Amino acid sequence: MATFLVICQGIGLAAACGVRPFLPVLLAGGLARGALGLDFDRTDYSFLESPIFLLAAAAGLVVVTVIERRRGAPALGPGALAAAVGGVGIGMGALEFGGSLADVGEPAWPGLVGGLACAALTQAAVRNFFGRVVARLDREARAALVIYLEGLALAFAAVAVVLPPLSLVVVAVALVLLVRGRHRDQRKYAGLRVLR
Repeated sequence: MATFLVICQGIGLAAACGVRPFLPVLLAGGLARGALGLDFDRTDYSFLESPIFLLAAAAGLVVVTVIERRRGAPALGPGALAAAVGGVGIGMGALEFGGSLADVGEPAWPGLVGGLACAALTQAAVRNFFGRVVARLDREARAALVIYLEGLALAFAAVAVVLPPLSLVVVAVALVLLVRGRHRDQRKYAGLRVLR
């Protein structure tokens, strides 16, 4: 049962990093430093709770937030910033899942693979869903969306640590959003082809 909960925790942390990477990493690292639900000490992933790593994550959060606030929208579409945030999110998701497994003495490599998949799934779902939402919002609402996404990622990470099985619900909802969004996009483009 303990391994199941740790797997759920890793899934949730990876999914949270797929939404936005920085606050979930800071939350997990802070909790691990206090050995509250996580503890990466005595593993190859102890750097995830090191002050230098957490400071780098905080700096990344500040830099990305400032850039997005100036642009007036979160980095969801194509572009260098979106690619960088997305890559960091997927990488951090893999590390958090691997670290969660290593914390209980399990091999970390399945967590690395699973973390990549979970973070990529939630990232694709968030980009698809919120990418459509952004197009309908005015500039102020688009700028506020950055805060909502950060809050959503933080909430997912907190749920992963406090109630790990709920992480499975988060991933299931992300999968449904992604499938429905892709289906809607296919219908839209099919309609455009008919108009030709």
